[in-house]
Amino acid sequence: MKSLYSKFAVTTILIMFFSGILSFLFTNMYYQNQLKKQNDLKMVKIAAEISGFLHSHEQINLNEYLEHLGSIGYQLYLTDGQGMNEFYGAEFRERELSKNAVNKVLNGKTYHGIIHFPHKTFVTGFFANELKNTVGVPIEYENKTYGLFLRPDIKLLFNEMHFMFGWLVAGMILISMIFVLISTKFLVNPISKLNKATKLIAEGDFGIQLSIHQKDEIGALAASFKKMASKLENVNEMRKEFISNISHDIQSPLSNIKGYIKLLKSRKLDNEEKHYLEVVESEVTRLSNLTKQLLLLSSIDSKKDLMDVKRFDVSEQIKTVIRQFQWNLSEKEVMMSYTLPETYVSGDPSLLYSVWENLLTNAIKYNVDNGEIDISLTESDSCFVITFKDTGIGMDEGEVKRIYDRFYRVDSSRTRAVEGTGLGLAIVYSIIEMHHGEIKVESKKERGTAFTIYLPKS
Repeated sequence: MKSLYSKFAVTTILIMFFSGILSFLFTNMYYQNQLKKQNDLKMVKIAAEISGFLHSHEQINLNEYLEHLGSIGYQLYLTDGQGMNEFYGAEFRERELSKNAVNKVLNGKTYHGIIHFPHKTFVTGFFANELKNTVGVPIEYENKTYGLFLRPDIKLLFNEMHFMFGWLVAGMILISMIFVLISTKFLVNPISKLNKATKLIAEGDFGIQLSIHQKDEIGALAASFKKMASKLENVNEMRKEFISNISHDIQSPLSNIKGYIKLLKSRKLDNEEKHYLEVVESEVTRLSNLTKQLLLLSSIDSKKDLMDVKRFDVSEQIKTVIRQFQWNLSEKEVMMSYTLPETYVSGDPSLLYSVWENLLTNAIKYNVDNGEIDISLTESDSCFVITFKDTGIGMDEGEVKRIYDRFYRVDSSRTRAVEGTGLGLAIVYSIIEMHHGEIKVESKKERGTAFTIYLPKS
């Protein structure tokens, strides 16, 4: 994807380029329709003056006079129509001239070759160094009629100006491009800062600092953005505090309820009453797990920079988690396999324990009866790779996109396990992010799911 800077710069340069082409075309049209006629008439007047001068000064040497005119900035062609053809001044690039034009001049008429010179898009007639791009007049010298054709020698008259204007145009284009790139960088820079700030807010970092003090629409946008970030930070802090407080407040009555349930279960109750107590105990346990996960998530959000990093054997830790859920695996008759060589990583053991616990819980919960779970641990040059793969119900693309959203759960109607809180994978994602790692998921409906964790080597 192209950046805004490159788009803006390329667009501006293209506008300059096409504007230059259009300007040249319009200038060429103006020359063809207006200036060419004026140049033709001007050259006819000069030719007529030369003819009049020669007629009134017959003692002058014609050949020397025309050579002098050629040396001061004219290209000339003299002919008598009977084989005498002389050229003076700079060479013509093309010497093609119709006999009809020569005869017309010898018969006393004027040849307007400049005004009738063919239209050319990228080469104006003014610069076309061709014999037919001349004006012709008859001259009388020593009682003989000649045809004199001439045009200005543009190269002789404007040679220095030609190079000067060439360097001037090239310099203007180069300097314009440099200033376009600099000005574009200046215009896009505040937008780039706002883009980075947006990404930080999306990642939960609301303490942004924007050094944008412009007095325009972008400056107003930056000021509004800072106000928004400040309000979001306040709301986020209030949310964390509310979750923490409410979770603590709920845990206390839940503990009392659990105590009374144990007391009631110790008494003699009929089957129906026992069933009711089991339902109540199950719901209390689920509510207790929810508040614990809320507390954990809240502490992760507020203590991202306060991890208790240690070096420990992650393979042994995962094995401990597997032993903890051995009863759940047996109950669902899920076959467990793993490849966990001794591997030492640097991280927060208690937080990473929650990662393996949540991943294994999901692998069991969303698996099928008599399904399989495989856990593998490998390492590359840059990271440790831990994979939890199951043969469960799987997910579609829409579900995969939302699995890290808080309180989101895969459609519970497709599984018997409905006791999830929807916070497990949100916790996993946050913890892995704290460890500067990465988590990827591959899943197919009715084929299973594989979560892969990449923990960087310290």
